[in-house]
Parts: sequence; C-alpha cells; structure tokens
Amino acid sequence: MEKLGSQTIKFNNPPTILECASIVGPKESDGPLAKYFDQTLEEELWGEKTWEKAESKIIKETVNTVISKSGISSTQIDCMFAGDLLNQCISSSFGLRELNIPFYGVFGACSTFVESLSLGAICTEAFAKNVLCATSSHFCSAEKQFRFPLELGNQRPPTSQWTVTGAGAAIITKNGEGPYITHITTGKIVDMGIKDANNMGAAMAPAFVDTMLTHFQDTGRNPSYYDAIISGDLGHIGKEISIDIAKSKGYNIKSNYNDCGVLIFDKNSQDTHSGGSGCACCGTVFSGYFFKQLKQKKLKRILLIATGALMNSTSSQQGESIPGIAHAISIEI
Repeated sequence: MEKLGSQTIKFNNPPTILECASIVGPKESDGPLAKYFDQTLEEELWGEKTWEKAESKIIKETVNTVISKSGISSTQIDCMFAGDLLNQCISSSFGLRELNIPFYGVFGACSTFVESLSLGAICTEAFAKNVLCATSSHFCSAEKQFRFPLELGNQRPPTSQWTVTGAGAAIITKNGEGPYITHITTGKIVDMGIKDANNMGAAMAPAFVDTMLTHFQDTGRNPSYYDAIISGDLGHIGKEISIDIAKSKGYNIKSNYNDCGVLIFDKNSQDTHSGGSGCACCGTVFSGYFFKQLKQKKLKRILLIATGALMNSTSSQQGESIPGIAHAISIEI
C-alpha cells in the first residue's frame, strides 16, 4: 500500500469484501430496505431481559451469520474489529466473547463500521488473510444513554434521528474477486461548536464534507467517478447541509449522493423525523443493500463515508460541543 496526499491510503493489492450480513429491529423491518436484510426482528428485546443484552445478541448472531455465509470457519479468521455506542463498547465485547477470535475493540461512534473496514483492510496488507468487521446499535439503549429514558416519553424535535436497531458485519479477505477496497481516507476531528444532541446531522455534516473533499484531492478523483457517494447517518437535514457545503467548495454531489439514514426509513409513514442514525445505520444498509448492489454489478464504484459524533453523556452534561469524524473507503468492482 502507499500513501496518497495527506490522509489517503491506496492498496496496490486491494482486499476483497468476501461476504456481509445484517440483522435489524422491528422498525427497520417496516422500512423500504427490509427485504435486503438477513433477518428482521419482531420486537426490540428479542427474548432478552434488557436492551443492552438484546444488542449483544444481535451482533453475536450477525457475526455468526456472516461466518456461515462466507463458507470459511471462525478458526480461519485472523482477527476481528468491532464496536458500538455503549460505554466501553459492551455490546461488542459481551456479544463476541465466546468466538475465540483475536479481538480489537474500536470506537468511532457511528463511523465505527467504516473505521473497522479501514483497519481490517490494513491488516490484510500486513499479516491477515481474513478479517471480520462488525458493529451494532439499538434505539432503546442509545436513547437511555445519550438522551432520555424512554419511560419519560420526551417529545422528539424535528431535527432528531432514530437510532437504528441492528448490526452489520463483513469479512475482508486478502485474496478474492471483489468488491475491492481500493482506498481508505481517514478523517480528522471537525468541531463546529454544535451542542444539540438532537441535531446530529448538523454536527457531523462538516466532517463528512472535509473527508470527502480530502479524498478527492488526495486521489485526483471527482464526484462523477463514483456511481454512488454514501454517507453513514447524516439524515435528511445533514444530507442537505452537506450538499450545500460541498457546493460552496466547488463540488456538486447532488446527483449521486445519498445517506444511509435517509434510505433505511420512510420519513413520512414511519415518523422518524430526520431519518436513521447509530452505528448499525451504515453497517446494516451497506451490508444489506449496497453490498448486494455491488455483487450484482448494479453499482461498480462506491465511496462510503461513515460519520460519527464523538461525544457521550458526560461531555454533554459538562456543556461540551459535539465533535464530528468521518472515515471513507472506496469500494470498486
């Protein structure tokens, strides 16, 4: 691999995304992408006593599903990267503790899926033959931790987003026939001083644009090179902000840009306000929908940029702003 420009790595022997899997919750099961997921749940707890235990079960079963679909055994996986939104990434560590696979716990907030894929791709260049990457989130556990207990019945403002209940997982292999991860662009922390935890799209949009434009500058590419430019979970408001910021910088992305948080729910019929969010938003929409589009060659070049808000309940209580991060991978047939 080689470094391009300031923040991009090009893989001279690009790794293949061998297989993906996704499981989603009941609200996602009623959305427009329901048929693309491996499993849809009828209720949030999935037989567990707590939302946190349910989230651990979701990521565990998603990882088991991707291993089964891949046709390789867990003993052939050299390491795995996984993370989530809960303090100390407990959904991932508790859900995956029985797999007996070398484990790296990562946190990039809602950018965790692409961060994991980026690190996994680097590992295939360095030492690994197969790397597993996974992430999860859960509406109920996220609301409980970051905003208000559901029992309070707080009214959600129009700018708020609905945390996706679900998990996405992918296996990257050193040798394969594609889709290939050809480039990764690691994002920088961008903080515009926004403090509203119910307006995550606005907080993360500047980081998305910063990473996207850096990718174009580092690679010499432009928006039209890609069949689709996809952000992780900016939602409707963040998507429009991103289009406007990019336009002000001389880049027109409107024709081939979309957002996982916009795609996963029907805004009008499902009352999700600004759309979807959470680690599983990008994880499930890519693993369920976009991976299939790539395998069927309906799309041949995707720039996937997952966005994250690097905050927690403590930082919010201390009056801190919400820093944003965005990581990008170029996936090509």
